[in-house]
Amino acid sequence: MAILSPLRRRRSAALGMAAVAGATAAAIGLTVGGASAGTLSGSLYRDPTSAVVRWSAANSGDWRAAVIRDKIASQPQARWFANFNPSTIQSEVSGFIGAANAAQQIPVLSVYEITNRDCGGASAGGAPDLNQYQTWVSNFARGLGNQTAIIILETDSLALLTCLSSAELNARNQAISTATRTIKAGNPNAKVYLDGGHSTWNSANETANRLRNAGVQYADGFFTNVSNFNPTSSEANFGRGVISALNGMGISGKRQVIDTSRNGGASGDWCADDNTDRRIGQYPTVNTGDGNIDAYLWVKPPGEADGCRYTAGSFQPDLAYSLANGAPNPPTTAPPTTAPPTTAPPTTAPPTTAPPTTAPPTTTPPPTGNGCSASFSVNQWPGGFTASVNVTAGSADINGWTVTITLPSGAAITGVWSAQASGTTGTVKFTNVGYNGHIGAGQSTNFGFQGTGSGPGGTASCTAS
Repeated sequence: MAILSPLRRRRSAALGMAAVAGATAAAIGLTVGGASAGTLSGSLYRDPTSAVVRWSAANSGDWRAAVIRDKIASQPQARWFANFNPSTIQSEVSGFIGAANAAQQIPVLSVYEITNRDCGGASAGGAPDLNQYQTWVSNFARGLGNQTAIIILETDSLALLTCLSSAELNARNQAISTATRTIKAGNPNAKVYLDGGHSTWNSANETANRLRNAGVQYADGFFTNVSNFNPTSSEANFGRGVISALNGMGISGKRQVIDTSRNGGASGDWCADDNTDRRIGQYPTVNTGDGNIDAYLWVKPPGEADGCRYTAGSFQPDLAYSLANGAPNPPTTAPPTTAPPTTAPPTTAPPTTAPPTTAPPTTTPPPTGNGCSASFSVNQWPGGFTASVNVTAGSADINGWTVTITLPSGAAITGVWSAQASGTTGTVKFTNVGYNGHIGAGQSTNFGFQGTGSGPGGTASCTAS
């Protein structure tokens, strides 16, 4: 899915190079201190199916690949949900959440679906109307599970209001407030943050007023600097001003998250497509060392275009390399560059009297001709399981596959990632998604699923298409 690029950067004021240089070390330094000072703890989820990860895997011989792989693809980034797809959004969210929960990591989801988003600019779109928006949000919330998840709710929706009439503004505020409460009702452990613009756009007092009107009292706080380049120190100062203004309105306990995906270099012209002086900023972490800040996040995936020179949201390796080249290496505690182990503990702690067990992989011999084979392993705990499936091509390339697995009686699938499932019980057929249908001769790909009850036994069959 293409990740659209909000155009809030147009209003960013130019900063002098000297000021930027003074802030660069803080912007791109490693995690401050060792303890989380906000309300979150743990590690952020790195999506093994993101555009940059797929590009890195497919272009290992490219001269830019090592830098992009080590400094961008290795890092957790937000998954954007920006397509109006009310019939499939629940399953898409559930699959993403399931993969993060299986890895026991915190996923970041960016919701970008509000009606008349970006005021009709390069990232125009969203739900056709606000009633359909609420339907989409309700379905989105049903896929969130019950573990901690970070929700970046509607970039541009409050900082960019120039295209809305008074009545439309009131309706948008109500829609965002309702969306916040809907998400919280769907998953009380979800952390929801509303649009706070950035430090060189609206004032702190104006931002706080807009947040209040949109129901920030029901949210966990606000986000700033998405797709922008303002130094982290400037955003933190701005955030303190917003929090102070909210406190003065009787709204307390709100915190900030800051997008640091490309704020480690020069500021000025907002569009990264045409600016080679940008650098990635602070690596993503919830260990901020600041009681006002819950996380530094890469909401805008580095290397994805703004829409000036390239199509908005498209991954461009030259942009990614420009951002990463010369930036410091990630901290040694960064998430792994490979997919998380499929034998990770369950997403809800099992009883201490019954630790999880990992069943040995079940295998079928690799095919010798134009076909495929599949093997899987199961991580079982009382009441639930996760399964990891490897699909291997035979002696010739394949361009699509279907894996059939039979679940035991009483078992039901609750989430799938990197595949599509034909059902949730009994004999289930899993088919490839767009990016992993092609497998080279003798090569493999992986998908997974989780469910309730007992995990599957026996063997899996694979059919190439």
